[in-house]
Formats: sequence, structure tokens, C-alpha cells
Amino acid sequence: MSSSSETLRRRYTDEAFTYLPRLFQMVDRNRYSPTYGSFDRSYWHYRTMDFPCGMYQEFTLPLALAYAHPFPDNPYYGVERVRELALAGVDFARRSSHPDGTCDDYFPFERALGAMVFSLYACTETVIVLDEKRPEFLEFFERRAHYLAHHNETGQLTNHQALAALALYNVYLLTGNEQWRKASDAYLDIVRAWQSDEGWFQEYEGADPGYHTCTIAFLAKLWKKAQDERILALLHPAVDFAWYFMHPDGSYAGEYGSRNTYHFYPHGFEVMAPLNPRAAQIADQFLTHALPRRTRYFNDDDRMCAHYLYDWMQAYLDFSPVRSSEPLNARAPFQKYFPKARLYVECTPQYYAVLSLAKGGVLKVTTDQGPAYSDTGLIGATTDGKVLVSHLVDNYEVEADLENHRFRAAGRLCRRRAKLPTPFTQILFRIVNLTLGRFAPNLLRALLQKILITGKPRTDYTFERSFEFAPDRIRIRNVVRRPAGAAGFTSIHVASDATSIYVANSNVYQRSVLLPWRELRALCDQVNQTGAGEEWIDVMPSTSPIAQGEKPA
Repeated sequence: MSSSSETLRRRYTDEAFTYLPRLFQMVDRNRYSPTYGSFDRSYWHYRTMDFPCGMYQEFTLPLALAYAHPFPDNPYYGVERVRELALAGVDFARRSSHPDGTCDDYFPFERALGAMVFSLYACTETVIVLDEKRPEFLEFFERRAHYLAHHNETGQLTNHQALAALALYNVYLLTGNEQWRKASDAYLDIVRAWQSDEGWFQEYEGADPGYHTCTIAFLAKLWKKAQDERILALLHPAVDFAWYFMHPDGSYAGEYGSRNTYHFYPHGFEVMAPLNPRAAQIADQFLTHALPRRTRYFNDDDRMCAHYLYDWMQAYLDFSPVRSSEPLNARAPFQKYFPKARLYVECTPQYYAVLSLAKGGVLKVTTDQGPAYSDTGLIGATTDGKVLVSHLVDNYEVEADLENHRFRAAGRLCRRRAKLPTPFTQILFRIVNLTLGRFAPNLLRALLQKILITGKPRTDYTFERSFEFAPDRIRIRNVVRRPAGAAGFTSIHVASDATSIYVANSNVYQRSVLLPWRELRALCDQVNQTGAGEEWIDVMPSTSPIAQGEKPA
């Protein structure tokens, strides 16, 4: 391997190893403690939680990888205490699970499939890496596998289905029990059914390019183990779709996705790089731009940072000798519209733009210097205290005129929900958790999803957003109409980073969140005075203060 390739390769582990000390802080290291091996510091240390979150036990895997592999400048390689703590984490996952092998994520007796499969994959992979097939571990893995084979979750989250397939395959590898391979195949069939012919995977109500890379990573890990050509048939179109959402500055995805995420998992692209030139381009863009320029996303709270930590380490291990022959930023100008995802991409010599019509006109514009414009739609406050938004996924009236580079979305504004817990509501919620929720977790989960994620509290206020793309600029027309007799607005803005649904991995940091919100004062005044208003925005990407590295005004 050339020195330049090795320099690129070790960027994965240089990034990963900045997080390892944090993991040793998070885990209960006292072998005489009843919570020895728990990574949920809010439970075992702060004691602000009344149950352990099962998701945290995926932190076993970064420790196992650090112990087992001589990564560059790895001070944890071969250190026995690191191995002990990784295995203690697996054992706490076993001991803290319910009798049926399940675990919880956000509330007691949730039996959350996401937490189950993330931690099951990490724990089984830890046991594989460390070659520690203790009987009690295998018995626990099979109990959880049995539950997964007979239960699924509400909502369409393809990344969870792909990870379930991967975790179950690991259980098959560890036990040799053919029923777990068949259960893995059953989840893979769901992934196949939920992939659009445009290449993307369903995440609740549409395409989310961020979570899309999670699914790619999980499928690629599974393909490496199973060598099933049917998995490659899913991966190739998925990589081709992802290619459009790697931005010129190395940032990836954003609020134009159905779940508002900036996720980028590189391991799947390293695995696919020898087989798909676009995968090599995507991986190299991350290594040459996102990491050294700090344009990657940062999802660094305790609950979430393990997600990409072990993926970076695995990307190092599977670093492809085949790299891109042409850099991503050498892309010639193009237009690409995905009618089913209702996503439009335009690349010009001056900017790179992604527009979601599925979300009422959410726009992100980037240059190779950084974010130039970020627009998550209209958001305004009415005089009677409501907050209305245009950015929920909905069945909007959509027009796409590719020949003239003109696009339009129109529909009803929705009320933004911002319900916060109180001591009283938490007491009531715990009563539900311990009674009805204990025996019908999916019913409770479906209700919460309807309230927090997929519900559409539509109003009679309407909006229209039109976009005209020129080679060096973008024009945006904003229209709002107020129903007769309805309250007026105190203010209306175009937000740079506002979201309104609950997604644990959203509202994190990417450089575009520092772009300013724009107040539409003229639009607000017209709506209040006449019932309807209009205001234009001219976007000049070459003059963006952040793209030029200046402080925003």
C-alpha cells in the first residue's frame, strides 16, 4: 500500500481513537458493582434513570476491536483490562435483559427492536472478535434471536431490519443453528421489499440519505460474512443513490431526508469500493474532505457516538486497495430527479443543491468551500401561540419541470408539536409502562410514533414554495395564505436547521447549522393585512459567508 493510501487509511482510526477514553469513563469498571459492565452512565453513575438503556451495550465492540487489532498508535492493543471490560459489557447486556432476551431503550418494557439489534450485533461481534464463546453468552444470544424471529416493530425503519439480519447471522455463526440463518434471511427479505427501484430504503415516510448509509454498512458487513450475491443486488443501487448526497465539501445528507439525519457510515463504501467506482469516490471524499476539514457531522452524546466509532475502525480494517480514479468534485454539471423520493439534485460549476419536494421544499446548497445555503422551510408563530411549519413529509402538490429547472411544492402548514415531560406526566407514563405497555409494547410504540413522528397536525393555513435554478443562483418564491378569521402571524422565518419530528439522531452538528435564519417580514405583514403574502429569496452561493470561511453577519 502506498504511503498516501496509508495516510488516508489511518484517518479512520485517528478519528476513532479520540473517543476511546470516553468509553472507559462511561463503563462501570468495578467488578463488585451490580452494574459492572454497564455503559449507561446516567443509570449506574448519575442514577437519573430508573432502568438501563440496552442500546449502550454496543460500546463493547469498539473496545473489543481496540484490544484485538494493532491499529496505528493503538495503546489498547493486547491490554487485558480492555478485553475484560468488553466482555463485562456483554455480560451486563445478558444480565440486564428481560427473561425473553429483550431490552429497553427509552422506557421500561419497551422491548425496542433498535436497541435489541444494535446491542446484539455488537455483543455477538465482540464475542467473535475475542473468541470468547461462553455458554451463558450463547444462551442469551439465542433467547434474543428467538424473540427477533417471532416479533418485529411498528414503523418502516429499514436500517433496523438490515441490522437484525446481520445480528441474527452472527448468532448463526456462533451457534451453528440453522434457524437463525433462516431468521436472518427473513429480515433480509423485508429489506428487499422496502428498497425502492430508485435505490433508496424506506425510513418511516420516505428516503433518508443519512440512515441509508447505515443500511449500506449493515448489508455490507453481512455480505462479507455470508457472501450472498443477493445482498450485492441491494447494495449496488443503494451506493448509486448515496452518491448524489455526498456534498462537495465532504458533508453528507441533511434535513432534506425523511428523518433529518446527517449520518455517514463509511465501512459499507470501503467494502463496496472494489466493486463499485461510486463507492470508492464516496469513501475518498469522506477521507480527503470530511475528516481533515471537519465538515463531517458530529453526533457525540453518550448514547450515539458508538454508532460511527466501530464503523470507522472496521473501515480501516477493510480499507480498499482500489481507490477512486476521479475525485467526486470532478463531477460534470448534471440534474437528477428521483420522482418517488421527490428529491432533486442539481450540480453546476457554482454550487451543488439538493431539494426535497416531499418535505414542502427543503433545500441545501453546498460548494467545495462549505455550506452556502440551508433552508428547512417556512416556520412561523401565530398571534394565538401556535407554531406552524411547512417541512413535514406530506402528500404535497408537486411540480417538477426539469427542462426549465423549475420546481414547486404546495400544501397545508402543520402545527409544530413541542410537548415536554413534566413530573406528573412522567408518573402517568411509568404507570402505563408497567401495566398496558408491559404487555403491548408495540401498541404503545405505535401511539408514540403517531404523536411524535408521523402525525400530521394540519391546519387551514396554506403555503407554496417555488424554486428556479440558474447556473449561478437560485430564486425561491414563498407564499402563505391565511384562512378568513384565523389568527395572524407575529413572525415568519425560513429556517436553516429547524425540524419538527422526534428523531434521536437528528439535531446534531454539521457546519450548515451555523447558517442564518431569514426573517420574511414583508410576507408576514402582507399575510396579516390581506390574508395572503409573497416574498422572494435570491440565493447566491458564491457569496455565502460560511462557504468563504468568514464569520456570518
